[in-house]
Amino acid sequence: MKKLINGTDTLLAESLAGFASAHADLVCLGEESKFIRRKFGSRGKVSLISGGGSGHEPLHSGFVGHGMLDAACPGQVFTSPTPDQMVAAVRSVDGGAGVLLIVKNYEGDVMNFEMAAEMAGGSIAQVLTTDDVAVQDSLFTTGRRGVAGTMIVEKIVGAAAELGMDLPACQALGERVNKATRSMGVALTSCTVPAAGKPTFDIGPDEMEIGVGIHGEPGRRRIKLQPARAIADEMVSAIVGDLGAREPCLLLVNGFGGTPAMELYLMYHNARRIAEQQGVVISRSLVGSFVTSLDMAGCSITLASLDDELTRLWDAPVHTPALRWGM
Repeated sequence: MKKLINGTDTLLAESLAGFASAHADLVCLGEESKFIRRKFGSRGKVSLISGGGSGHEPLHSGFVGHGMLDAACPGQVFTSPTPDQMVAAVRSVDGGAGVLLIVKNYEGDVMNFEMAAEMAGGSIAQVLTTDDVAVQDSLFTTGRRGVAGTMIVEKIVGAAAELGMDLPACQALGERVNKATRSMGVALTSCTVPAAGKPTFDIGPDEMEIGVGIHGEPGRRRIKLQPARAIADEMVSAIVGDLGAREPCLLLVNGFGGTPAMELYLMYHNARRIAEQQGVVISRSLVGSFVTSLDMAGCSITLASLDDELTRLWDAPVHTPALRWGM
C-alpha cells in the first residue's frame, strides 16, 4: 500500500484540519473537531446535516456551505460517525427552524443518526436516501443503498431551506427527490482502506464488478471487462427501467476516486446517448468525482427526474468547497 499519510491513527484529524484551513472562507471545524460547519450560519432557516464514513470525499464535508449543508459529521474511514458527533453538530447549527438529517441507507448510519435525534431533542426530521438500483439488500443495508443521489437530495433541499421552506416541507421535498433518483455503479479495481493496508476485495486485471457499492460491497455480478458503451448501456438501462419516468432528467456521472476525468466524460457521452435513445430528455448534467470510494477505479451513473420546481432548486445558487455556481 502506498498512501500519502503520516499514520492511520491521525489520517482523519489531519485531513479535516487541512480541509478547514484550505476553505476557511466557507467552513470551520466544530467542537473538538467532531464536525465541519458553515462559517457563517443563517438563523431562522432549516439546518441541514449529513455525514457518514470518511473516504467518500468530497461527500459530505465538501458540500457544507450556502445552498447545501449547514454541517457534516465525518466518521472514520467507511465507519459511521458517532451519535455524540451528530448531537454536537445539531446543537451548533440549529438556527431555530429545526434540523433535517440526510442519511444514507446503511445500518450504522441509520442507527446512529436515530440515536442522535433522540439525544438532541428539539425539532428534528430525517430523510433516508436509497437511490442504488443494483441490489435490494447489501452487506450493510436493509433495502437499497444510498449513494451518489444523496448529493442531489442535499443540493435541492439545501436550496429550498435557503429560500425559507419549513422543516416538514423540506423533509417531504427530500423524500420526493430521493424517489425520483436512481443510481448504479461499476468498479474496475478495489479500494484500499488505509487501516487494512490491502485491497478490500480481489478482482482480476480483466474483470469488473457491476453494481458495486461505495464501500466495495458486491454488486449484481462480476464479468469480464467490457467496452465503455456496453457498461453504460447496462447501467443506464437498469436505471431507466427502474425509474420509469421520461420527463427531463439530471444526468450525473460520478467518479469513484481513481478514474481520470477523460474517462468520466467518455462515460457521460455514452450514457447520455443511450438515455436519449430510451426516450429520456437530459436537461441538466454534472460530471466529476463527488461521491468517491477512496482510490477505487470506476464510476456511477445517476438519473434524477426534474420537474420545473426541482429544476429551479437545482439551478439555485450554491457556494461550497466542492460545488458552486450562480454566485
